[in-house]
Amino acid sequence: MFTGIVTDVGEIASLKPVAQGQLHRMRIACRYDQSTIADGASIACNGVCLTVVASGTDGGKNWFDVDAAAETLSMTTARQWVTGTRLNLERALKIGDELGGHIVAGHADGIATIEKRDDLPDMARFELRTTRELARFIASKGSVTLDGVSLTVNTVQDVAFSVLIIPHTLNVTTLGAWGAGSEVNLEVDLMARYAARLSEMK
Repeated sequence: MFTGIVTDVGEIASLKPVAQGQLHRMRIACRYDQSTIADGASIACNGVCLTVVASGTDGGKNWFDVDAAAETLSMTTARQWVTGTRLNLERALKIGDELGGHIVAGHADGIATIEKRDDLPDMARFELRTTRELARFIASKGSVTLDGVSLTVNTVQDVAFSVLIIPHTLNVTTLGAWGAGSEVNLEVDLMARYAARLSEMK
């Protein structure tokens, strides 16, 4: 489990398709203490929970390796990642950690497309669009996770919604580089999904 509070921005140092392209082995450079990265640990990469299969240090830079499987490649922006792609990173939540965002599973539900960016005084406003299936879980003042960042929904209209990003978030995540046409990983609020399921069962 995660909180949607980014703790580092990593960069893909290498990417190698294996298993006839059905699996991508990625090496991600990061600032995490290598001695604390255990094999089998979960790290959210742009909102996608991936399992560490190796870690180390090269040229003074720490790194960890992960595998993105076929389902991840088909459902998320991971299929577009290349060497040099910057990723929002978050370590798995530990008991006793501060829950600064909201409960995030790290299981991206799909993709949202940025329709428009407005740069406002001291912040930026993004308008996004997603599928009707996912839009039904998004509500004004509710929570969403976009590329691993916990955000509050500003407005909702049919399959479109907007978010306001404060300067701190723009500076410490990859969101500052977002622009119209960009695709981002979307995870809807877990509570909204359960509420919808309960409603369906009545």
